Amino acid sequence: MKITVFPRGVIGKTTHIPPCELALFGYGFLGEVDYESELSGKTARFEEVARLSAAAGCGLLCGCTTDSRGLKRRSVAVADRGRLVGIADMRHVFDGDSVRCGCGLGVYRVGGYSVGIIADSDLYFPEDVAALSLMGCNVVAAVLREVSDEIPPLLVRSYAYLYGVPIVLVCSGAAYFADVSGVIASSNQNVCTFETTPRNYNRLVTTRRRGLYEGVRDDY
Repeated sequence: MKITVFPRGVIGKTTHIPPCELALFGYGFLGEVDYESELSGKTARFEEVARLSAAAGCGLLCGCTTDSRGLKRRSVAVADRGRLVGIADMRHVFDGDSVRCGCGLGVYRVGGYSVGIIADSDLYFPEDVAALSLMGCNVVAAVLREVSDEIPPLLVRSYAYLYGVPIVLVCSGAAYFADVSGVIASSNQNVCTFETTPRNYNRLVTTRRRGLYEGVRDDY
């Protein structure tokens, strides 16, 4: 599976995607998208995403801010070979942030693979990545506005190792890829490509816990 990542730039007629199954664009490409303008035909931002995925013959994810009659959310537009298949919204909003939260986990079949989506601050909630792993995602794509310290790369490396799913991260100016073995690669190029072979390796883990007694007696 080849994943091409674009940390910089804007989507336009000259944007070229090298051969890959999944292309990943950061938040700087689409900017803010107004649903009402899209539906009325005044703008065609999502159509641009779909057309670009059709031209490249791949799945495409692109970060953006969506506006639904004044309610703004951080989102990821998802297209697959010419079709806009969905919009995944950020689920967790920190105090002081001006955007609204969405609901539900974003899992889409794009480029022939099952891709889970982590939007911006959702990266700081490991239960989301754990759930995407349990849902059988081949890869998790994290789209962040920016990375200002070493924590996000540390998190994707830890999550990939703990939950057994490769994770690709794009932010403003950089891209990271963490394999399930705990190895992480990074790039600050305008365009970079990572390659992985999805695996479904399951390790047997047994535990003991209090409760759930079998044959509980009331005479003890």
